[in-house]
Amino acid sequence: MAWALKLPLTDEVIESGLVQDFDASLSGIGQELGAGAYSMSDVLALPIFKQEESNLPPDSDNKILPFQYVLCAATSPAVKLHDETLTYLNQGQSYEIRMLDNRKIGELPEITGKMSIIRVVFHDRRLQYTEHQQLEGWRWNRPGDRILDLDIPMSVGIIDPRANPTQLNTVEFLWDPSKRTSVFIQVHCISTEFTMRKHGGEKGVPFRIQIDTFKENENEEYTEHLHSASCQVKVFKPKGADRKQKTDREKMEKRAPQEKEKYQPSYETTILTEVSM
Repeated sequence: MAWALKLPLTDEVIESGLVQDFDASLSGIGQELGAGAYSMSDVLALPIFKQEESNLPPDSDNKILPFQYVLCAATSPAVKLHDETLTYLNQGQSYEIRMLDNRKIGELPEITGKMSIIRVVFHDRRLQYTEHQQLEGWRWNRPGDRILDLDIPMSVGIIDPRANPTQLNTVEFLWDPSKRTSVFIQVHCISTEFTMRKHGGEKGVPFRIQIDTFKENENEEYTEHLHSASCQVKVFKPKGADRKQKTDREKMEKRAPQEKEKYQPSYETTILTEVSM
């Protein structure tokens, strides 16, 4: 089957949903599983998310989504109960994203193949409005580097992976929902690279890991949007994410029990939250 992704259409759809969802819900701007086969899935745009696969938080509504993405990286314990989760990543480290299909046999029409786009985008709206200039500035300062890469040797079940040389923050691949799929990503930019330097101190900006999935239309082109999801992350220099996670944990341990109740527990994995178009 031909893979004829119409990027201009896809980008238009994604950017439209992105701005709408940000305006509505934001203020300002891995390893394989066991040997048993499992299925997979997808999602677009960006609002607020919950967590976890094995120990879901009590307020997850017990909602079983037909598709789900699980980023194998722990969430921060220093996030208040009703805020969106935040996950720390190390620059250049490979992180697994499990592509899960939760549908029961016969529950929904069978989908024989999908194409997913993974991208790193800005969380802050003010940076979204200047995204092109921000990415061009990064390209100028880091010639030859990419913001996002696939770790192809570690990935399982992906077909025809592609990294467009003009879109440094985007990767694409085909996958079969009837087979186990785990994709490993590497983020090479760090959050402080997009921060204004003020008086010697910097606070890194948050990014979003966003996945948009499409199926074939009648012309065997992957342009029919199926599902989208994203999560909030910050990226640190190598080992910086581990130090930040430890610091957050130690700060929470020092808080009074009544204060701790105002914060989410840290979950071992991050579930990308589904977003409607």
